[in-house]
Amino acid sequence: MSTVAVPDLAVVASPWTLGPLTLPNRVVMGSMHTGLEVHDDGGAGLAAFYRERAAGGAACIITGGIAISDEARGGPDFAVFGVDGADERFRVAVQAVHDEGGTILAQLFHAGRYALVGGMVDRHGEPQRAVAPSALPWAAARGVIPTELTPAEVEQTVEDFAAAARSARDIGFDGVEIMASEGYLINQFCSPLTNLRTDAWGGTAAKRRRFAVAVVRAVRAAAPDLAVTIRLSGADLMPGSTTDDEVDALVHDLLPLGLDGISVGIGWHESRTPTVQAAVPHGAWLAYASRIARVVRASEHPDVRVIASNRMTDLRDGEAVLADGLVDAVALARPFLADPDIVARSVAGRFDLVNTCIGCNQACLDRSIIGAPVSCLVNPRAGREVAFPVRPTSEPRRVDVVGGGPAGLAAAVDAARRGHRVTLWEAADELGGQFGLAALIPGKEDYAATVRAARAELAERGATVHLGRAATAADLTDSDAVVLAPGVVPRTVDVPGAELPHVQTYEQALRDGVPAGTVAVIGGGGIGVDTAAFLTESPDESLRARAFAERWDVTVADDVLGPLPQRQPAAVRTTRPGDQVTVLRRSGKFGQGVGLTSRWVALGRLRDAGVHLVGGVQEYLRIEPGALWIRDEAGVERSVPADRVVVCAGQESSVDGAGDGADGQPDATDGPLDGSGGLVSGLQAAGVPFAVVGGARDARSVDAVRATSEALEAVRSLAP
Repeated sequence: MSTVAVPDLAVVASPWTLGPLTLPNRVVMGSMHTGLEVHDDGGAGLAAFYRERAAGGAACIITGGIAISDEARGGPDFAVFGVDGADERFRVAVQAVHDEGGTILAQLFHAGRYALVGGMVDRHGEPQRAVAPSALPWAAARGVIPTELTPAEVEQTVEDFAAAARSARDIGFDGVEIMASEGYLINQFCSPLTNLRTDAWGGTAAKRRRFAVAVVRAVRAAAPDLAVTIRLSGADLMPGSTTDDEVDALVHDLLPLGLDGISVGIGWHESRTPTVQAAVPHGAWLAYASRIARVVRASEHPDVRVIASNRMTDLRDGEAVLADGLVDAVALARPFLADPDIVARSVAGRFDLVNTCIGCNQACLDRSIIGAPVSCLVNPRAGREVAFPVRPTSEPRRVDVVGGGPAGLAAAVDAARRGHRVTLWEAADELGGQFGLAALIPGKEDYAATVRAARAELAERGATVHLGRAATAADLTDSDAVVLAPGVVPRTVDVPGAELPHVQTYEQALRDGVPAGTVAVIGGGGIGVDTAAFLTESPDESLRARAFAERWDVTVADDVLGPLPQRQPAAVRTTRPGDQVTVLRRSGKFGQGVGLTSRWVALGRLRDAGVHLVGGVQEYLRIEPGALWIRDEAGVERSVPADRVVVCAGQESSVDGAGDGADGQPDATDGPLDGSGGLVSGLQAAGVPFAVVGGARDARSVDAVRATSEALEAVRSLAP
């Protein structure tokens, strides 16, 4: 694919220098912890992961955090130089990046009080301890109180950073990034919230900065010929923590020490301000990088590079960030999970092919927190490149995919990418399925980009796509392999009055809209929460960005906020006040099914909007014009205002009996697939290999991560 720069990305595609490195474009792949760092595979997995991103155009790759010592690890899946073959794994990974003409920096990491040490042991078999500037626990550490570092241990930790830099140099890394953001150890030393010391390392803002200064000085001395950067916190987003002036003072202290670059991070993991979720406006944190860049440019070291990061998914946004020359480069992390070729495709002008990060966090951050293998919902190959390599098939086959939702698209794209003859059948008039619905939710518009990218790649690779055409068994009997991914249908409720015209399914509500008035939402899972957001939030991102800035008292860049729109009269406003909406749930948590790092944000948005959340409903009694009658948690019969009732009571498989067969395949019943052409029984009778995946296989716990992963695994099994 051509990588000739196009005018759209003239600055992004321009070369620059980072210390001793000359880089071909201004896109850095930011640090991501994957768990591959400790895989006992000789480095093959890590090398394959980084190789694809380097080949796809990442100018410089930053590794996931590499702990500088045993006690620096954030969890059992963090690597330490010199331990358990880590050096050889990284040496293989570094060589893979260099083979593709790329560069790679090792991120030097110390978790501090954020270390999740339960059950961990060090290299000597002793229980792992957590250490910190002061003995202050973190809620997620499950009661573990960190040990306060002694002055001698502080000095040793500085030396540990230097030793890690020397190891990185010996292994062949092109540079190092010092992790001093997101609430980890160096950030903890800088903050009055976590540094209560009264010795030489605390007590005043200047003394709290001494640890960061000492680390940078030691690392620079240990790696005089490497690029050295630091990732700083533009703002901790923690009340009472380091002020903007103190951050700026830290920058001034660090600039004379020989830094080549400053990457600007945002927030702590324990902050109650969302930073990376889909609800956060695109580019919301650019103002903090710009502020630090202005400090650098006005200093005696104006050539130190400044790298902006967080909530950028489209390189055209990066072009806007870089246009005035204040910031030198942009760092993207999760977008490289979604699409390893994001740079090459974008620079070539093929934005339509870019598979965009949707900010769901479900397969990346949510998994990383619990130590599970990291991947990507919209790119289930991410982190599994060795198991699922992309290479032309030696035996092209006819592959048919029934269903154009996320699972069907994942299967179809993977098969087409490897050279199979793909036909996709979608009964609806457009692709997308549940992703098409999700894209209608304010803050989830990026879901449409995955559909757009799949549609473009299928066209590029010559696949046949039938829209508005339900496949029949006769259509598929000559196929070599069939992936059945027709998805799910909304579950109905057996409540008197459910047939009334003011009762809608969530699909009808999202597609057709909901008239003004009171709304009762039956079901408070992820779909119910999304539907309530649809009812209460503006579809205008600039309006949401302004509301975000006001709600969280943060500085959002002016170009993200946009001009202040003229306020509409109440009668024609497109948003409804939250107190018009009631979300009801029988049992379980509201937002159940929403990802670990996103659920609290989604529920907080509803509470801020005034949405009524009613749990513990014993029974839905009846629906009447203007009211939904329930028996509440106390057993009292009462009505809920409801000019409109939206049913979000879950979903049902498109295949009756799916998963009930002895082989895990659906029984040949008269479900929707069989009732609309007899697909299951027809394929079985014709002896055509097939698999049912995603919600069609099992709607009991609909999970798009599971659906796309199953689709990938199925199509690889059926059509290697």
